[in-house]
Amino acid sequence: MKTKAVIFDLDGTLIDSLEDIAVCMNEVLKEFDLPTHELHKYNHFVGDGALFLTQRAVPQNSSEELIQKVFKRYTKVYDAVLCENTSAYDGIYELLDILQQEKIKLAVLSNKPHPFTCKYVETLFQEYAFLEVHGQKEDVPKKPHPMGAMNIAHALKLEPHEIFYVGDTPTDIKTAQAAQMKSIGVLWGFRPKEELEEAGADFLASTPLDIWDIIQKH
Repeated sequence: MKTKAVIFDLDGTLIDSLEDIAVCMNEVLKEFDLPTHELHKYNHFVGDGALFLTQRAVPQNSSEELIQKVFKRYTKVYDAVLCENTSAYDGIYELLDILQQEKIKLAVLSNKPHPFTCKYVETLFQEYAFLEVHGQKEDVPKKPHPMGAMNIAHALKLEPHEIFYVGDTPTDIKTAQAAQMKSIGVLWGFRPKEELEEAGADFLASTPLDIWDIIQKH
């Protein structure tokens, strides 16, 4: 087996966090007397970090000052309800059990702010040895820039071709491509199959255990 490690995206890949994100953002939008959004709309708002989420949630042509105020308030509200309605997707723990048993190294790379990313992994995946956990940081360009993925590869002392990057959005697929890693697009996340195919995903997984099947063959 050529694969030595798997880097996972977080939201929409390991965890179903959309409800918490939507509830918190809608609460903040109400505070600012701005229109709110139905849950399904947030499928298209997430994936590129909390600031981009804010920019997409507020009305078009909103001032930068308003965007920053909403963004800062959202991070405070979201921090207070972390994991309230968020859990791992069905089958994720079973997949991680197998990967850990097979000595596959585990890592997380997310565009979610770094403190939130760490809290989710610590809370929901405390039984698993994620060797590297990276959220969005000011000194590292966010995905799809390859720096975060390459930093993880370097920390794990692996070559990119020995690593699968797993995610649910075109941003994740482009990250893998930019880092010269193999990519798996998951079909239970926030974006449809067509978007992952158009982005050029190497493989698609309908269930978490499909990921293990793919890894064994590649």
